[in-house]
Amino acid sequence: MDQSDSIKVTINGADFQVAKGARLIDVCRDNRFDIPSFCYYADLALQASCRMCLVRIEKMPKLQTSCTIICTDGMVVTTQSEEIQKAQRSMLEFLLANHPLDCPVCDRGGECELQEQTFDWGNLEERFTEQKNYHPEKYLSPMVANDPQRCILCKRCTRVCDEWMGEQAIEAGNRGAHTVIGTYGGWLNCSQCGNCIEVCPTGTLLDGTYRHQARPWELNQNVSTCNFCSDGCQLSIGSRGTEVLRVVARDRYVNGLNGEFLCIKGRFGHPFIDHSERIRTPLIRHQKGGKLIPATWDEALSFAVRRLSEIKQTHGANSIGVLGSPRLTNEALYSLRKLATEAIGTENYGISDAFSLKPFFDNLGGPLATHRDIRYAKTIVLIGGEPEELQPLTGKQIRQAVRNGGAQLILINSVRIRLREQASQFIHLRPGSEDAAVLALANASDELLASRKMDVDAAEIEAARKAITDTQGDVIIMFGAELSGASQAVVAQMPYTLGGEDRRVLLHPLPLYNNSVGALDMMRDGKEGVELLRSESLRAMILAGTPLTNVAGDAGLIPNCEFIVLSELFLTAAGEYADVVFPAASYAEVDGTFTNNDGFVQRVRKAIEPLHQSKADWLIAAQLARELGVDFGFEMSASAVFREIGERVPSYSGLRYPLLKDESNPVQVKHAIAAQRELSNDFSTIRAAVEAMDETANKEQLTPEVGHELFKLGTLTEKVPQFHLLAAGNPKPESVLVSPLYQITVDGKLGKRAVA
Repeated sequence: MDQSDSIKVTINGADFQVAKGARLIDVCRDNRFDIPSFCYYADLALQASCRMCLVRIEKMPKLQTSCTIICTDGMVVTTQSEEIQKAQRSMLEFLLANHPLDCPVCDRGGECELQEQTFDWGNLEERFTEQKNYHPEKYLSPMVANDPQRCILCKRCTRVCDEWMGEQAIEAGNRGAHTVIGTYGGWLNCSQCGNCIEVCPTGTLLDGTYRHQARPWELNQNVSTCNFCSDGCQLSIGSRGTEVLRVVARDRYVNGLNGEFLCIKGRFGHPFIDHSERIRTPLIRHQKGGKLIPATWDEALSFAVRRLSEIKQTHGANSIGVLGSPRLTNEALYSLRKLATEAIGTENYGISDAFSLKPFFDNLGGPLATHRDIRYAKTIVLIGGEPEELQPLTGKQIRQAVRNGGAQLILINSVRIRLREQASQFIHLRPGSEDAAVLALANASDELLASRKMDVDAAEIEAARKAITDTQGDVIIMFGAELSGASQAVVAQMPYTLGGEDRRVLLHPLPLYNNSVGALDMMRDGKEGVELLRSESLRAMILAGTPLTNVAGDAGLIPNCEFIVLSELFLTAAGEYADVVFPAASYAEVDGTFTNNDGFVQRVRKAIEPLHQSKADWLIAAQLARELGVDFGFEMSASAVFREIGERVPSYSGLRYPLLKDESNPVQVKHAIAAQRELSNDFSTIRAAVEAMDETANKEQLTPEVGHELFKLGTLTEKVPQFHLLAAGNPKPESVLVSPLYQITVDGKLGKRAVA
């Protein structure tokens, strides 16, 4: 910190140099002076309602709330004294005036901030003898349960709902002592992220799927990485025995790039792990059209290897294809590549992703933007994509960058996505004309052609370009699946073409799956999944995970092969054609790594033992290779696989598991930065495609409903009952009350009236 940017503050007699503009409560906590608070929450709008963070500041007549004070030079602060303690005790007593003393049955018991603060003080008086305000427990949605009387009106939930999610689905109703947190119409219609549950300091909002199943101290907590979208949120898997009971992002367990944020899938999508339909044992189909018969691992491996060897001997190694899923760990994908190249000797291997980012990474002209970069960017350009549905953490960072950081958002999209409410400029183009927008931004001479095809005014493109080139600070350029390979290459070179002396251009692709970036890193020289699936020369396929529907295009492509080996969690459509099925372990049952859209390599840690006879995909590939005569030497250790990745994959050079142990300081992959190159050929390719675009297509005028992508049932989420309700439109039940429970309060008669 530069001396000119710092000021002196004295806290409890000790001097500290702190940054100008620093908030007093943060300064105190950073210097290990404990300041209690409930309503204060970093990076949220101030509330200053709980009055717990009181301090004495010299020359000020009354105690002050430290969350509202900005430090000034020479400020003298006292955080601990008899006067302060008496005031804080009184505030705590006031907060408990209507709060039921039901800690023994409250799900939050053991991790409730109010409970912890009360225990810290001890010997609190209960002078409030009047009848407490009482409201019955109820469900606000299939995911969120609510006990209104536990609420202390800190309004963290309402601010998170507004500032993080932009939804305002939860708000405070009524006035004064009758104020309650509630929803419009009594039912919660939002993206069901559950972040209101996460930040609630009491047991007012609870996980409706986990409620009354366990107590916090019964759970083993294992920090891991989410296996849904490409944001790579850090989470803590709470398990008891062999069962996963809940997933949280609470920073007491993990302090990752997402803080306390998780989306609905990350928080509530875990029940697939223990689902009764999981494949529990290897299966063999001895003849086409026959049934899959349970077998031992030795029988299934021998059967698969014998048939693969026969096909290789008859038709050659290249008649066998190996196809991986972007949902698998880097270790699994690397092992599959070794299986293909070293054990089988085929050139036909690849990834079945929704779209390939190879043209982007081959032309990468600058670093990848992290989620923190997005949060503090000056300008954000989003071309295509819908991060609020497909990469929710990215969507949240964009909203906070605009709302809390004053960033300008330039939105270029054919759909009126909800982020346009935060946009400083929304360029609404025809469906399928996103490439034209890239051409116009990168090459001004094509502006008129592109604007005509997009059906927008050329001045809008000019304004967007000017906003970018006028920016002083970071410009983040994001793009979704709509861009062609040529356009991806042009975007990847924009740090050269749009950067400047006071302007840094960072890039942030929006792949759809948790390990799309890692899959490309592990199989950089592999083929696209659709190319393999449509190959008529393949006689056998080894599938690790079911090929994505939008890649296969036609499920009928799969049975073209005479022999199919599949490793999966469930018997999906691919299982109907498979000759051998290996039970694969879920992300909660394996060790490994995922690489997210920041380029961060993050650990996946085993929380429970693999279900029945399932095994990690990397282990299945290694065992197949060994049966084929090649021993990878991994010695049953995922760390050995990753050590080899660090030795052989250039962008992962030198990485080891010990370097990835700190989730608060993730490691970014060293993707090679390509030199600036001539783009005229790319412009010609894009220009030809733009000239062929339809000029009569109508623009989409509807704004998609919240959850139209989040709530879609997939292979994993269809195993979660609550997702079926949400996919069906989140219907409000006739009665939203839960079964009445006795509320343990100081007034015994109150509980009886509640039951009645």
